[in-house]
Amino acid sequence: MRYAISTFGCRVNQADSLQLEMGLRARGATPGSVDEANLVVVNTCSVTATADHGARQTLRRVARLNPEARVVATGCYATRDGEAVAMLPGTPEVVPNADKDSMLDRLLPPREDGETTAERFGDGPGVCGALVSPGTVGRVAFMLRVQTGCDERCAYCIIPSTRGHGRSLDLTHVLGAVSHAVASGFNEVVLTGVHLGSYGRDLDPDATASGPASLTTLLAALDRHPSDVTFRISSLEPMDCPQEVVDLVASSGRFAPHFHLPLQHASHAMLRRMRRPYTFDLYRRTVDRIRDRLPHAGIGSDLIAGFPGERAEDAQQTLDYLADSPLTYLHVFPYSPRPGTEAARLPDRVPGPVVRARARTLRDVGADLSRRFRKSQVGQVRPGLSLEGGTTVLTDNYLKVAVPPGRDGNQRVEVRITSADPLAGAILD
Repeated sequence: MRYAISTFGCRVNQADSLQLEMGLRARGATPGSVDEANLVVVNTCSVTATADHGARQTLRRVARLNPEARVVATGCYATRDGEAVAMLPGTPEVVPNADKDSMLDRLLPPREDGETTAERFGDGPGVCGALVSPGTVGRVAFMLRVQTGCDERCAYCIIPSTRGHGRSLDLTHVLGAVSHAVASGFNEVVLTGVHLGSYGRDLDPDATASGPASLTTLLAALDRHPSDVTFRISSLEPMDCPQEVVDLVASSGRFAPHFHLPLQHASHAMLRRMRRPYTFDLYRRTVDRIRDRLPHAGIGSDLIAGFPGERAEDAQQTLDYLADSPLTYLHVFPYSPRPGTEAARLPDRVPGPVVRARARTLRDVGADLSRRFRKSQVGQVRPGLSLEGGTTVLTDNYLKVAVPPGRDGNQRVEVRITSADPLAGAILD
């Protein structure tokens, strides 16, 4: 059996695809290109209309290039609108997110010797599967999903209905997955989740030796893991990033000084309309605290442009904050109505040209923030990891630095940053 996996969207999807990859290899399947594979899995995203469109295009392309392949669509778009996906060319099989963790048995039978994958490699998401080398599915870092689902109800977000309620991977399986990544040769593990900061809230405190689980207790346990692997924390909601998390990252040496804290908007009125579970003042204090404790940290954010009801003065509030903020990069999303969400029914829709213009302005500001941070790092020496091809290093504070060739991927290095624009440096021997 030869397979191909195409992944859209967030790091949680990337972690899911890596998990599937390990399981397929454990059952004897081998990777291949889309046009030669017997099995093609498209792991879809539905955070925006653009994501839906990209998934449809890929599924049509698979049907055109390889009409004999078995095509399986999973992920958030396949979950949200499975009937429409199943009607695309090639009539893809649809596996909703709720069945993702068990889809391996649907795709391939167990090994002929009767031994299950769990018996060989351990049970549970993030553990079950063959050892895979860094660079699998295009990632030098190991994507580990420790949580999925979300119990918040932001007005614009479809993900709670496609991922379900919040569920956490118990600590035993998390630690086992980290050991699996280390045994595979990975030097960095990225902790991912749909609502990562809610980790442990759904776990039974009586079933754990250390009592109630939380993101803080998870990070403390990882800090004690008997390896030298680096951990990178994926996106956190601002109210889920307390002082103790910042202090642990600052003092441990095991965690990359990199935070991604979605803001979405700097207007109090817009945050309420979006039903975001924090205030702008809380957000500002949180990122200021990170900058004070970790002056060299990378701090990213997400922003939505043109949410229904956004006035020019609301948009200006965000620009005013960004101008002097400690943020180092931005992900900007033009508002896209998701069917079934509260926001899709809101009045006062912002005209499309205005949405796109405001998004462009935010991206320009984001480029300025990134440029400012890069300039501040010139002359600094940062630890990092060489990426595939060996001509780029990802620093601990999330800068991609171009370096001369001569290194393989997945090597720990120290790089002196010599130029901000373009961002370049030299590896120290």
